[in-house]
Amino acid sequence: MRITVVGASGFLGTEVVAELGRRGHDATAVARTARAGVEKTLDVTTATDGELRAALAGHDGVVFAAGVDDRSVPRTPAYRAFHFGNVVPVQRLLAAARAVGVSRAVVLGSYFGYFAREYPEWDLARRNPYIRSRVAQARVARESGLPVAVLEIPFVFGRVGGRRPGWAEPLVRLARSRLPLAAPPGGTAGTSAARVAAATVTALEQASAEDIPLVGENLTWTDLLTRAAAAAGRPRRVRHLPAASVRTTLRFAGLLGTAVGRQPGLDVADTMLRELFLHPATPGSLTEAIDATFAP
Repeated sequence: MRITVVGASGFLGTEVVAELGRRGHDATAVARTARAGVEKTLDVTTATDGELRAALAGHDGVVFAAGVDDRSVPRTPAYRAFHFGNVVPVQRLLAAARAVGVSRAVVLGSYFGYFAREYPEWDLARRNPYIRSRVAQARVARESGLPVAVLEIPFVFGRVGGRRPGWAEPLVRLARSRLPLAAPPGGTAGTSAARVAAATVTALEQASAEDIPLVGENLTWTDLLTRAAAAAGRPRRVRHLPAASVRTTLRFAGLLGTAVGRQPGLDVADTMLRELFLHPATPGSLTEAIDATFAP
């Protein structure tokens, strides 16, 4: 197969391109800015329909590995930024793909889409602009008329070309420090960059049209901090943070952001204190990826 990978210079996009090559497929690496390995520079949001069709012509499939992640704190109303970063590019890209005969696609989405679908009583999409954009992103993918697999990706561990996932940098510094560690209740599912890439290529090969939650392990925040500190070479005890104090602190930080016209994509108090676990998971399966993320 010949596959266009949009966002090919990113952490996951780079690994997807490599996995396609390992399985004998041809990948065209596309990104907004030129860097090593990028064959074509293109901003899906601002490109013309003709430019999108030209980038996709002659390809069998396309992967969307770009977008705006949940660390962004855009100007109020935040949903506008997430809509134009996550929803509009997928809608335009898949419309162009269908027009030139592309037969399959994969969108690298978020596991928050899974929780919004499976636990509607949590009301996550209404309260969290980032999650709302991921739900809308999956919807427009389904409406494209192509078989589109949406990978529902949790926290990703590992290194790609020497790079760590962007979310991990503050935690790496904390794990390597001599500061005391404390964690709230709750936790998250995790996966590795290698697992995401493998699932992406498999979905392309099968022309899957499924929602695919990815999980290696489920980690409480205490477990994650404990293993991060050990991998960083500074093992120590992780103390417990009461949920009420964490919620109060995070709400106050949110009010400060609102005061300066900024709105986070996630209400962290609404999400991080839950057990955002996926199943089935395999205890210990992320040990190598966690060690790679936090090792010096």
